[in-house]
Amino acid sequence: MKIAVCIKRVPDMDVRFRIGADNVSVDEAGLKFDINDFDAWAVEAALQLRDKNPGSEVTVISLGPDVVQETIRKALSMGADRGIQLKTDKVPFDGLAIAKALAEELKTGGYDLILFGKMSPDSSNGVVGPMSAELLDLPCVTAISSLEIANGKGTAKRELEGAQEIVEFPLPAVLTVDEGLNTARLPSLKGIMAAKKKPLEVKSAQIPQQQVKVRKLELPAERKAGRIVGEGSAAVPELVRLLQTEAKLL
Repeated sequence: MKIAVCIKRVPDMDVRFRIGADNVSVDEAGLKFDINDFDAWAVEAALQLRDKNPGSEVTVISLGPDVVQETIRKALSMGADRGIQLKTDKVPFDGLAIAKALAEELKTGGYDLILFGKMSPDSSNGVVGPMSAELLDLPCVTAISSLEIANGKGTAKRELEGAQEIVEFPLPAVLTVDEGLNTARLPSLKGIMAAKKKPLEVKSAQIPQQQVKVRKLELPAERKAGRIVGEGSAAVPELVRLLQTEAKLL
């Protein structure tokens, strides 16, 4: 089996962000970057499939400037076999532009399975995987939480609101991975050392004209400070009055 996993370098979301001087991007100074969690689960899924199918190969692909090589190397240290960087100065916001750049590379790889994370937390568009599948004319199952591959076809489970959906599909196919499919392994020291010797190919990305662009970024307004109106049951009448007269919730 030949498996491709498309991964993205994203900032740690548990920090307070600053808007860059251009007003359309995040100031990266002081931010910590890592592989997108959804993508890490996709890498883990690929590695588990490879381990069950001797002779299989896992290729990780990432679009972006040279800093994404660190993200690719992390996936290689987890156990992926080879990496490809599609080099561009900046990752576009337009999901279709990203999908076209990835599809241009993926269509030549002869992959049996192509995996994406369900979404990336920095843009939250969740469209690159399905768009890539459409461009490649391949079946696509999104947001999977379990996966079985056998005899040239797959079975995946999707979590719906109040239900589960079981989907069957032929290979080759494109899947996007949701939380709950697995727990991504941590790179071992042996894996980190081995990753330094694994092939990482750098290619120029073919970015088409973007149809969607960010015009402006704004931070949410600061919330007003709260106040204590009292303690215990004695505070209830005043709280009710404020909810009626100030908050207009009652």
